[in-house]
Amino acid sequence: MDKFKTVVNIANKQTNLGFGVVALLTVGGEQIFSSVVFRCPCNELNFLYGMVFLLVPALALLLLGYILNKKTWKLSTGLCQHRAKLCHWRRLCATGMVFAQISTTALVAPTSWIAVALLNGNYYECAMTGTNVSAYSRHLCGDKSSLVQCQRELHSFPCTSGTSVLQADRESVLLTLRAQSQILGWLLIASIMLSNLLLTCAARCTSPISYLQLKFWRVYTHEESSMIDSYTTKHAKELAERNLKCFFNQTPPEKIITPPNKDWEKISSLYKFNTKEQYYSTIHRYVETCQETDNGMMRMASVKSSEPADDNPAVLSFVDDGRVAL
Repeated sequence: MDKFKTVVNIANKQTNLGFGVVALLTVGGEQIFSSVVFRCPCNELNFLYGMVFLLVPALALLLLGYILNKKTWKLSTGLCQHRAKLCHWRRLCATGMVFAQISTTALVAPTSWIAVALLNGNYYECAMTGTNVSAYSRHLCGDKSSLVQCQRELHSFPCTSGTSVLQADRESVLLTLRAQSQILGWLLIASIMLSNLLLTCAARCTSPISYLQLKFWRVYTHEESSMIDSYTTKHAKELAERNLKCFFNQTPPEKIITPPNKDWEKISSLYKFNTKEQYYSTIHRYVETCQETDNGMMRMASVKSSEPADDNPAVLSFVDDGRVAL
């Protein structure tokens, strides 16, 4: 399990590579389920059994994608305590956009499962031989010599035994079902790739920043996300050691500064980009704009620009994207 976590965390250093690993793991899981677990019952349960194996794992992967995404919890934490703010249409639109970005990431695994399962054809083959639609059954059996017998025993076709229909007729029906399943699988893959291309092109065309700045921002976000884990671990360890020493040695505590709740709330919110104040994260904005309480001076923002503001470009969805962290 530790090796698996290491591989996934390394892969998620780059978004595209992370998506590739998720899709690869999903394909491998589908192949195992199809060859080891799945056994078509060849009776009236065919349709239900096939659809459960086709759709329920995809639903489970979708929910898992939401659970493992840090952005989900950034969006939902404290939401009930700030319900009044959600009534504002701009905040509501921003929340909807963030949820759409989370859903796009979470849909990678379930769509991969469904696409590979359709290309494999086993689940679709089992499900469609259990349909009770007479028109579809007549379509599958076609002009077979044993048309009535074919319709009556259609549910037993996925099994090698238990049918009196000619072997050639049975194979013809199964080939038709396999072809339909694979056509649907390729159409699903093509539609996903086309929609992804169109959305990416639209986002890049409306981006207010250049490609190199976008690349820099991506590197900065990754470095900050990696370092914040080590910093919080180090600070928490120091605080825990101090408290334990004070408890067991009965000595007064040393002074260790920990940010107050309000500051934690500021850096935990989802970041919204503004071209006039080009901060690259909530922590960057907090550091550049915070007041220094010792001398009462305001720290000047070093990245401010005189250009007009343009909020939340869609191309910058990777900011605070909450990659999978196991």
